[in-house]
Amino acid sequence: MEHPKPIKRSQAFVQLSKDHHLGLLLVWRVRQDLMKGTNGKEISSYVIDFFNNDLKQHFKEEEDYLFSKLPATDLLREQAEGEHRAICNLVASIRRNNADTALLRQFGDLLEAHIRFEERTLFNHLQEQMSPEEQAQLLLHTTSRNNRT
Repeated sequence: MEHPKPIKRSQAFVQLSKDHHLGLLLVWRVRQDLMKGTNGKEISSYVIDFFNNDLKQHFKEEEDYLFSKLPATDLLREQAEGEHRAICNLVASIRRNNADTALLRQFGDLLEAHIRFEERTLFNHLQEQMSPEEQAQLLLHTTSRNNRT
């Protein structure tokens, strides 16, 4: 069985990829708790906490420091921004219907697909499009952000 080649990630993107790993851990936890029959309100609570404390800021950083480096008409940018909106809308629905396990399943599926898209497709595209100076600015920002926390 042939394994896919590892993705050569620019150092500028490493912290954002680490953030993605935390998002995938959240997806795993949601799915595990759903399988165990954990109360939907309990799962919703930690999903909303993660969104408020991590994901919302992560989305803002990507939009400010990455997506803005692409033309507004770039199809991959449009897809990423649309997925951010869809995830934000889904979290708003979870806030209103915090016992709805179907929404939590949908959240897990959407967040995982979005992270996989960014890691496998969008980040590679951005690495090709961004200048070394833009990548250095991104690295400086994510390093300083990481040092503040």
